[in-house]
Amino acid sequence: MASMSRFVAKDCNLRPCEALSRPSAGLNVRGLRNHLDLRGTLSVPDNEKCCLAINNKPRGPVIGLYALASLLQPSRNSQVIYKAATDAAGDVPESSSSGMNQYERIIETLTTLFPVWVILGTIIGICKPAVVTWLETDLFTLGLGFLMLSMGLTLTFEDFRRCLRNPWTVGVGFLAQYLIKPMLGFFIAMTLKLSAPLATGLILVSCCPGGQASNVATYISKGNVALSVLMTTCSTIGAIVMTPLLTKLLAGQLVPVDAAGLAISTFQVVLVPTIIGVLANEFFPKFTSKIVTVTPLIGVILTTLLCASPIGQVAEVLKSQGAQLLFPVALLHAAAFALGYWISRISFGESTSRTISIECGMQSSALGFLLAQKHFTNPLVAVPSAVSVVCMALGGSALAVYWRNQPIPLDDKDDFKE
Repeated sequence: MASMSRFVAKDCNLRPCEALSRPSAGLNVRGLRNHLDLRGTLSVPDNEKCCLAINNKPRGPVIGLYALASLLQPSRNSQVIYKAATDAAGDVPESSSSGMNQYERIIETLTTLFPVWVILGTIIGICKPAVVTWLETDLFTLGLGFLMLSMGLTLTFEDFRRCLRNPWTVGVGFLAQYLIKPMLGFFIAMTLKLSAPLATGLILVSCCPGGQASNVATYISKGNVALSVLMTTCSTIGAIVMTPLLTKLLAGQLVPVDAAGLAISTFQVVLVPTIIGVLANEFFPKFTSKIVTVTPLIGVILTTLLCASPIGQVAEVLKSQGAQLLFPVALLHAAAFALGYWISRISFGESTSRTISIECGMQSSALGFLLAQKHFTNPLVAVPSAVSVVCMALGGSALAVYWRNQPIPLDDKDDFKE
């Protein structure tokens, strides 16, 4: 998983002449040679057609742990060897699977074991809070900002142009984030008659943008990773307006909500680092290519700490009221996964529906926790976000593993334009 250009398509069960990316299948070789360097012994006549095993240059990151995304994005000058449809065996060359170096293999392993780190962080946070509670508000802000910067370093202007080419698909994902999930949070809080601080915290986390692990879960579930990245990017940028606005509308009747303060914090922590990363990647590609070789390992450590620290900081509350708090948060995520999937199935194919479901169900709980700490006086407001870290990671990972064992139909509808 270290690079999509090195991804081995064996797990996709491709038959000869089946393309992993359907729009690429059947490209005329003459046009194909404008995009690919067909090296080695491959020889295809100009009047023939061939099928691609994978896209040439997927743009943007393809996993949700933003600091790790660079490992899954080929460099601007990368060239990939592809298999022609005339190959009778129909297998992907072994060289494409052995291209990862040892460092990339380690990062891939650490990334895919994300749920394990969350569980370990939860145990440490509850049993030994002092080990992780040193990551308080200021350091927590810096850590989250670094992850946003890492995401920006893997994005280009072309990623935003792709959003414009897919307004309906990306738009539905955006609405799932900021319509379905917030209304679910409000409905569950009111139905279960949660106390005002806990209800506010549940609504706040339900109004946060896509979670850092959603792209990983999409990859595992055989969803549309490129679409997942675009949805996460759009919801992250949209959070500067949508998170404070929706929190004010839905929770303002319960406790005072500083919408302006929420907007400023979201702007500082989310938007500014992301923009800096995008601009650096666009105008200083050589410099960023050196940075992104270091950020993934830091990202693994940071993400684990950002998951464990909230648990440690509310450990006493979890010990005394854990069962009461776990049910509404788990219900929120489960309902979001289900509604995101079934509503998408009305007009989209299986792969896109899985993607939207995961994007809808996995929120940036770390951002919710930070905003709760900075802008609400009652510490209980932060508790649902801390619980959400665990529910989001475990629920999303379990769903992704289940879907990985459910094949995508061969005639699945293609809803995404490159």
